[in-house]
Amino acid sequence: MEALFEVVVLLAVAALGAALARRFGLLAPIVLVVIGLALSFVPGFPHLRIEPDFVLVGVLPPLLYVAALETSVPAFRLNLRPILLLAVGLVIFTAFAVGLVVHLLLPAVPFAICLALGAVVAPPDAVAASAVARRIGLPRRVVTILEGESLVNDATALVLLRVASMAAIGSAVSVGEVALEVVRAAGGGVLVGVVGVVLFSFLHGRISDPLLDNALSLLIPFAVLLAAETIGASGVVAVVVTGLGIGHKLPVLLSAASRLQVGAFWRLVRFVLEGLVFLLVGLQLRDLVLGLGEPLGTLVGTTLAVLATVFLARYVWVFPATYLARLVPKVRRRDPAPPVRIPMVVGWAGMRGVVTLAAALALPLTLDEGESYPRRLFIWLAFAVIVVSLVAQGATLPAVARRLRLPPDDPVQDALAAAGVQQQASRAAQERLDELAGSAPDSVVERLRWLSEFRANLAWEQLGGGAQETPSQAYGRLRQEMIDAEREVFRTARDSGRIPEEVLVRAYRDLDLEESLLRRDDQ
Repeated sequence: MEALFEVVVLLAVAALGAALARRFGLLAPIVLVVIGLALSFVPGFPHLRIEPDFVLVGVLPPLLYVAALETSVPAFRLNLRPILLLAVGLVIFTAFAVGLVVHLLLPAVPFAICLALGAVVAPPDAVAASAVARRIGLPRRVVTILEGESLVNDATALVLLRVASMAAIGSAVSVGEVALEVVRAAGGGVLVGVVGVVLFSFLHGRISDPLLDNALSLLIPFAVLLAAETIGASGVVAVVVTGLGIGHKLPVLLSAASRLQVGAFWRLVRFVLEGLVFLLVGLQLRDLVLGLGEPLGTLVGTTLAVLATVFLARYVWVFPATYLARLVPKVRRRDPAPPVRIPMVVGWAGMRGVVTLAAALALPLTLDEGESYPRRLFIWLAFAVIVVSLVAQGATLPAVARRLRLPPDDPVQDALAAAGVQQQASRAAQERLDELAGSAPDSVVERLRWLSEFRANLAWEQLGGGAQETPSQAYGRLRQEMIDAEREVFRTARDSGRIPEEVLVRAYRDLDLEESLLRRDDQ
């Protein structure tokens, strides 16, 4: 009962923190970390210890999977070069930079375990990147690159952490063994991911029940992760590949009801897991600081050095990676160099989160022959990078983006493209209607023809942007009032006993679906 009470309290606090963040226009991860830190000083408040497997196996797979599901594969493929430069090159560069700095400051600590710490703090977080980039309206290509980086860099960091940890605990690691480990982790992960796409696409295609589709969707990231880890491959790579593949095929795999339910389900899962993880990060900080036995000078100096290295390494890498590749004429013609403000904002968007937390908790307990090292200090450094990057960079990124005046995507061009495609879709729908019209009453055909024209007109109306109410907006306003009146009649009839509860539920479901369409069209 006590454990259940603690879980309920944490869920309630996470929901309250997210609500406060939305109310004041703040980032939920930042608010939750601060709330967690404040609550850690409240006597009697539950202090839960995070286990590495809880994050690596219980939290990370579903968060990565839903992020991959929502990633555009064509956009990902188009920006593969900058994504890989950041997700692979930058992670390795940052890990070695941090490892070297920590080894210089703590020469008694072997370089291998310092490199492991570098791998821990190197990868930015998919959750934080998406939350910030989309909310502040960064250009679509910048958002794609940041999200793509945060999907792939987890695998790079965890493979590097595995190799560095093996070396630190005394395993002889040659160059060939490192190469073999990378090939097995990355290549095996891709292979398992491809198999996952084929297998689970087949199963999704054979399922017509939305509840079963939901259950299968929840199972996929865990099944893929366990399959990959069983053969020594990277579970993170497998989950990302599976999510990208299934997400790309989702429009033809699932029924309309399944897509609506699966989408709502994953939004809830992400909301709960993100809230709990960042709240738990804040709750750990007090006990972590009180348990440190390092001299204050060493603690402060090492922390500031690691923070500075993580921050500067990203800029040192981002600018050459952005412009040096374009010295090749073929690359420059295909992808002209962006203005300096683009790499400036990409460099600032380096918030750490879930993966850094999981990797820090997975650091080895002892080194070769049982030799100890300041593991608690290393975990503190990882937590410090998470908190400072979230608060300092995440909170100020909107201001940085405004100050740099990034060129936003043109909403008129987006609306024009959408209207053009909607016009083609409406024409295709009417052609199909003409083919089948002979089997239906004229009134039904005319109603369907009007509906097709209405959707096409609605798309073109988005280009108007005037203050005057459009016909579609008038339709939505009036139809909303009619739906409210219908609901009241059904509710009154249920309360008076004229209809059973089941009839009310069916009627409300139909009216709710229609209202959701009205609200979507009004946006």
